[in-house]
Amino acid sequence: MEVKNFAAWDYVVFAALFIVSSGIGVFFAIKERKKATSKEFLIGGRQMSFGPVALSLTASFMSAVTVLGTPAEVYRFGASFTLFFIAYGFVIIFTSELFLPVFYRSGITSTYEYLQLRFNKPVRYAATVIYIVQTVLYTGVVVYAPALALNQVTGFDLWGSVFATGIVCTFYCTLGGLKAVVWTDAFQMVVMIVGFLTVLIQGSMKAGGFHNVLEQAANGSRLQIVDFDADPLRRHTFWTISVGGTFTWLGIYGVNQSTIQRCISCKTEKHAKLALYFNLLGLWIILVCAVFSGLIMYSYFKDCDPWTSGMISAPDQLMPYFVMEIFDKMPGLPGLFVACAFSGTLSTVAASINALATVTFEDFVKSCFPSLSDKISTWTSKGLCLLFGVLCTSMAVAASLMGSVVQGAIGGLLTGITLSSWVTIGAFVYPAPDVKTRPLPLSVEQCVPTNLTTSAPSVFPSRPELADTWYSLSYLYFSAVGCISCILAGILISFITGLQRGEDINPLLIRPVCNLFCFWSKKYRALCWCGVQHGQEPEQDDLEDSTAWKHTGESVLQNGLRTESPAPMPGFNPDDKSCDNMALEKITHF
Repeated sequence: MEVKNFAAWDYVVFAALFIVSSGIGVFFAIKERKKATSKEFLIGGRQMSFGPVALSLTASFMSAVTVLGTPAEVYRFGASFTLFFIAYGFVIIFTSELFLPVFYRSGITSTYEYLQLRFNKPVRYAATVIYIVQTVLYTGVVVYAPALALNQVTGFDLWGSVFATGIVCTFYCTLGGLKAVVWTDAFQMVVMIVGFLTVLIQGSMKAGGFHNVLEQAANGSRLQIVDFDADPLRRHTFWTISVGGTFTWLGIYGVNQSTIQRCISCKTEKHAKLALYFNLLGLWIILVCAVFSGLIMYSYFKDCDPWTSGMISAPDQLMPYFVMEIFDKMPGLPGLFVACAFSGTLSTVAASINALATVTFEDFVKSCFPSLSDKISTWTSKGLCLLFGVLCTSMAVAASLMGSVVQGAIGGLLTGITLSSWVTIGAFVYPAPDVKTRPLPLSVEQCVPTNLTTSAPSVFPSRPELADTWYSLSYLYFSAVGCISCILAGILISFITGLQRGEDINPLLIRPVCNLFCFWSKKYRALCWCGVQHGQEPEQDDLEDSTAWKHTGESVLQNGLRTESPAPMPGFNPDDKSCDNMALEKITHF
């Protein structure tokens, strides 16, 4: 495989990213040193504005895997990835209108506190443990995978970048808390966009202009975007992306601790919703940049595919190789692209560390030690950030030993995990055949002969009957399998063990979406509530006397539940039916 090395200026640009990110952490450590509470450290005192939070949300979920992987997907399978416009839109609408109001008004810090209020402690703790394990594993892969791809193409030091990422993220998370994470993410988002723009401009010029790019992409069948084939085994169709993609990203946005934590850090519910909707614009911008990068890359390599010809060994190396090709005479710009890729990594890792520290502190530490002082709570939170920073970096080292990187009530929870894990592992062991994934043709007609040796084709074990059906399911449906099986199993077990009366459920914990469809009739709305008393706004005293409140000694009790009723609820705005954290903070300090 051909390796092109970085110049000195590339390392200077890359190092500047880490220096500025660390500097932001130091700045907030000094600025917020007198506000020594865990609430300030973990959720920014619930006083953040929507602008930086929106940028932070976009940066955190557009990791280096996206920067390197999405253009490669478009290069190989076409621009159908554009349909994620639809999935992203659905996800943000559902999150802001369905999930956010429940989380924001209930005053919780960890999303898993909701599970204790709605169900019980075992469900909460089970979900928290699963989240911690999954996030540590995922974060390790997010650090290692792009570092490996960049190392193999650019000669960029593998372990230097891995440890630098882990150390810098841990440093500014531990020093500055959520505010440092949010503002660093905002800076890194700008770096990502600038990096993409330089690739788009220089790449289109090298490929003969933007018009030529679109013409070559059309000739190569890369612009066949909409395919209404309902076959769930097809990799990318309108249905797999719009439906499966919505399920996949709802798990990332709708109930993910990292997302909800930053939303509830906003000073009002209105700011939190604005953060989500402005974040949607950011997601669309990154998606457009990534898709057009893939199309430009195809136009440039249309007669000599570097992957098929053996110049690179994996598709995720396509984007770094392309960057080294188009910027071969422009020192510093390859470093800018690497900074773009690692901005995605830094923001994702930092958000994960902060979220892991928060759920551990709220769900375990405060459960065992409910009377910790503010000073001890803050230092404990910082210690958890340090611990998870070390764990995530160690996981990146462990990822190097795992081979190639994959795509990646209690009974219902276990059922969903089992089925989704089953299909995911099966798809990894027995990859779907080309007849289902349908990679588009690539050419090596004009490649210059080299001494590079191509690896022998992989020999897969004999395929069982499930390999071409269940295991060939589109990866975008994996989350849908887990979600639907969890719901169905939960309903079935509830019927067997006994249903819960709707009157016993706190209405603040249920979002009555049926109101949208039965808006003309109070009678039908009440029927769809299944006994939950949405029509009778609970007073704060009633909430404190409910069953959920009697059996919990967690931070939920200390924060209190907010209601939609303007009379008993401090900070409630009757005009836009949203809550204001500032008023609540004043009440809780008396």
